[in-house]
Parts: sequence; C-alpha cells; structure tokens
Amino acid sequence: MAQIPADPARLEAAAVAALGTAAQYFAPGTGDDLTRDDNRAAWSRLRLRPHVLRAVGSVDLATTIAGISIPEPVLVAPMALQRLAHPEGELATAAGAGARGTPVIVSMAATTAIESLAPLAPVWMQVYVLRDRGRTRALCERAVEAGAGAIVVSVDGAAVPYGTARAVDALAPPDGIDFPNLATALGERAPTDLAAITREYDPTITARDLPEVVGAAGVPWIVKGVLRGDDARACVDAGAAAVVVSNHGGRILDGTVATADALAEVVDALGSDAEVLVDGGIRRGTDVVRALALGARGVLVGRPVIWGLTLDGANGVTRVLDDLVADLRRALAACGVTSVTQVDRDLVARAG
Repeated sequence: MAQIPADPARLEAAAVAALGTAAQYFAPGTGDDLTRDDNRAAWSRLRLRPHVLRAVGSVDLATTIAGISIPEPVLVAPMALQRLAHPEGELATAAGAGARGTPVIVSMAATTAIESLAPLAPVWMQVYVLRDRGRTRALCERAVEAGAGAIVVSVDGAAVPYGTARAVDALAPPDGIDFPNLATALGERAPTDLAAITREYDPTITARDLPEVVGAAGVPWIVKGVLRGDDARACVDAGAAAVVVSNHGGRILDGTVATADALAEVVDALGSDAEVLVDGGIRRGTDVVRALALGARGVLVGRPVIWGLTLDGANGVTRVLDDLVADLRRALAACGVTSVTQVDRDLVARAG
C-alpha cells in the first residue's frame, strides 16, 4: 500500500511527481491561475470563532442533500479523464469512495460508463447541456436507469466552445481511452475527441430551459457553476433542488471571485428555498467547517481525490476522504459543535 501524505501540500506534490506530464491536465487552472490559487487562499481568510465548554463527546456528521441521506457533508466532485491518473480511473474512485458511502458525481466525460460505477458507490450524474438537447436528456434518463440519485448540470461552460487559455485543452487522450457516457446508446462506439465534445456545449441554454432538458429524468437536479445570488435564484425558480457555488476550480475563466467569497451571497439569495453546495480549494476539515458556517449544506472535493487515486488507486481515494472527514470531526469538536446541522455563520469571522 502506497504512503498517502495527510498534509495537503505534500499529497499534491507527491501525486504531481507521480503523474508526470498528465499532471498538466489535473493541476493547472487557466490564465495566470489566479482563481485556482485564490480558491484556496479565500478559505484561510475566514477565521474560526470556536465555542468552549460544550459537551462534545460525539460529533454527528450525517446530513441530507436534496432529500438524499449521506454520511458526511462531503461528495466527490465530477472529474473527467481519470484513467490518466490511474489505470482503473473512475472504477477505483467509485470503489474507494463507495467503501465509505461517499457519493460520487460522475462526469459526463468520464472514461467509464455510469452503469459500471453505480454498483460501487452512490452516484449522481453530471452533464453539460449539448447543442443536441435530446442527447443530453437521454443521458440523464440513462443515468437514472443505472441508479443515479440526482442530476448535476454544469452551467459554467457556455463559452467553452470558444476555447480557454489552457494549452491542455487540445489534449488527445491516449489510445484506448474514450467517453462511454457520451455514446449515443449504451454499447455503441464512444467518442474519443474531448475537444470536439466541448465544442458541442450549448451556449444558448438559459435557466428556464433546464427543466425540460434535465428535469425530465425524475430525480432532483442540481445546478453547478453559480457564483451570484441572482443566478442562483433564477435556477431555483426554474426548479433546481440545489446549486453548487463553483468556478470549476479556476479552469474556465481566470480572475473570477473565489467560491468562499461568493458563497454567502448565494446562500442569502436562496434562504430556505434550496440547498447550497460549494467546491474549490477545499483541502482540510477546517475548510469544510467554514463552508458550513457560511451556509453550505456540503462540499465537493476534486483534486485531492485525484491525488489519492494517482498514488494508490481505490485505497488512496478512501484514505484521502478518511483524512478529510477525520479532520472535519476534530475541527467541529474543537469548535464546540456536535452536529453539522448546528454550524452557523457566527462561527466565522473575516480576517483583518
């Protein structure tokens, strides 16, 4: 079994070294990496205000998202091309997360079909709306038939057909890697050109179009890629069960607001009408506490899972998630909190 460093910086360094050139797909943001780096820094600008003299003999991490019970407020974010990180790719991620009950949001551009992943872990399906909206609708229905508990529609890709500032966008996957979730039917030939897939993202989609495309599958649908309160309100008014505050890990547009800085506005805009999740720069349990304090119901974790996958496959994924959740439990206890449902905004303050 490979050694998995508990320290986030050492974990990333070890994985990037092991990945070699493939690290250029997973590690960078876009442009000058301002957003990627600020996502992490923004959490540290929030200072915790712990309670003391509270009985913390046990700490309950269980919660629900869109009516779905999960053991902790942590999910695996959707990430494409995982077989670049490990030969088993998404199969290992699902097995590692599923061993501890952590839901996995499966990327539309996963290198493994949703049907193969659903038996291994609780799965949700991530999609972009394609120009052929019927094709997107069919994928949602196929995912639900396979066992997906929710649909997560990413809406930050309207300009992706115009390209980004990342040289790796032209990455050609190695022979033998394809994208079976984008086959027109299960068992048919899957596409292999990732750049061609992104050119098919629909730049004309609006919030009022979403129910017809992703809402017909009959499970809760969640909108990912929101950074503003007004956009979040439009999504929920259209029928979204939840939104994910996300800037795609800084991989689409550099210079956007960090997710930690955008979160409170989105929470306040929605009130009790819908739940809010957040991703971007989550590395420690204290980051999760900060997110919960600002009103998030849970967090999505991306790159650290890839680092664990790279270093030790399914076992590495389990270890990374175990370490994060153990750190969360310690942080909550140190803050005098016995349940994730008790965390409120009074627990954090802005530095300076």
